[in-house]
Amino acid sequence: MRRTLIAAVMALACGPLLAGETAWITVGDAAWQLVAAETAGARLLSSRDVAVGVPAERGSARLVPAVERVHAVQLDADRLPQLSTRVHEELRRCGGFVRHESMSEALAVLHRLQGKAEPALAPGYAIDDAAEVNAGLPLAQESRILATIQRLSDFQNRLYDSSHGVAASDWLAGEWRGIVAGRSWMKVSQVRHAGWPQKSVKLVIKGNGPNTAETIVLGAHLDSIAGSATSEVRAPGADDDASGVAALTEVIRVLTERNYRPQRTIEFIAYAAEEVGLRGSQQIAKKYQRAGKPVVGVLQLDMTAFQGDPTDLWIYTDYTNAAQNQFVADLAAAYLPLLSVGYDRCGYGCSDHASWTGRGFAASFPFEASDAHYNKAIHTANDTTATFGNQALHALKFVQLALAYAVELGSD
Repeated sequence: MRRTLIAAVMALACGPLLAGETAWITVGDAAWQLVAAETAGARLLSSRDVAVGVPAERGSARLVPAVERVHAVQLDADRLPQLSTRVHEELRRCGGFVRHESMSEALAVLHRLQGKAEPALAPGYAIDDAAEVNAGLPLAQESRILATIQRLSDFQNRLYDSSHGVAASDWLAGEWRGIVAGRSWMKVSQVRHAGWPQKSVKLVIKGNGPNTAETIVLGAHLDSIAGSATSEVRAPGADDDASGVAALTEVIRVLTERNYRPQRTIEFIAYAAEEVGLRGSQQIAKKYQRAGKPVVGVLQLDMTAFQGDPTDLWIYTDYTNAAQNQFVADLAAAYLPLLSVGYDRCGYGCSDHASWTGRGFAASFPFEASDAHYNKAIHTANDTTATFGNQALHALKFVQLALAYAVELGSD
C-alpha cells in the first residue's frame, strides 16, 4: 500500500532477487539521500523538480505551491530491502519510489511528472444523479465490508510471488463473479503480469451511452507484506489493503443490486504487487496509456478502516489531480454532509494513484487519516481487524464516497 518504500521493496524484483540484477526506480528526494549515502553502485540518471500543491497546514483546504525533487536511479535490486528498512526507521514516512521495467520508462515518467500536463479528458464534474446515488447509499452494509476484510486477512499473506497471493486473487475473482452473475454488462477477469504469479482482478461494468469508450477506474491493492516478505510470513494486511478491496467489493454489490447501467464504462481493479513498487498498477496504466484508452478519472482506496483523526476523510493533494480532488470533496459535501474532510500530502509514490498520475491520468487518493496518524500496524503481523475495533464503520464512509464517485462520473 501506501508506505511503498517502507516495506515495499522486500521482494522488488521480477521473482526472487538476484545479486547484481538491475532495478530502475523513480524516487523522492528524502529516500534518494539514503540511496546516495548507503547504496553502493547506485547511479543517478536524472533529477527533476516536480511542482505539487500541498495544504497550507495539515487539514487545510487552502493549497500552496511546493516543489519536490524526484530522481530516476539505477541500482542493484538486491540493495533495495536495506533501503526499505532505513526509510522506515529513519524517515518515518510513507514510501518514496516507483519501480519501472526499464531505464527509458523511468526517465519518461520523470519527464511527464515535471511537465504537469493536464489530463487529455476533463469531465465537467457535475453532480446531477442524486436519485441513483441516494438509492444506493443505504444499501451499503458495514457487516459485509468487515466480512470481506476478514476473509482476505485469513490468507497467510497475499504476497505477489507466493501461492497465498495467487489463491487470494483466485478467491476474489470468484467472489466478484458470484456477485455479478447473470448480468451480461458486467464481466470479471484476472490480469496476468510479466514477472510474478499473482494476477490483478478486474471487473468491468460496460457503459450504455454515447461515451461508453470513456472509462472510470476505481482501484485498491490486493497484495500484503510484512517483515522479510518470505512466502510463509504472516501478513494479514487487514487495513493495508483488504479494507480497500472490501470497499470496492461492497460498491460492486450495491451497483449490482441496483442493476445499475452507467453511460461511461466503470472498471474496478484490485492490483497485484503494489507493495513492491506499484508494479501491477504500473503495468496496467502503461498498457492503457499506450493504447490511448480514454480514462476519465481514477480513484484509489488504500487503507480505509482505521480512523486515526477526528476528521473523517482525508484527500491527499500531491501527485493527484486538483480538479478531481475538488469533485471528490464536493461529493462528500453533497451526499455525506455529516462527515468532515481534511487535506494532507504523502510524498512521491505512496500508492497506486501515482502510477496513473505518472502516465498523465487524473487520479485522486482519499485516505483513512492524516499522514501523521494512519494505522502504524501496517506491514506487520498485527495488521488485523483488531486495530480498528473489529468493525468497518470507517470503511463504510469510503464505500459511500466511492459509490457516489462511480455513479456521478459514470452517468456522464
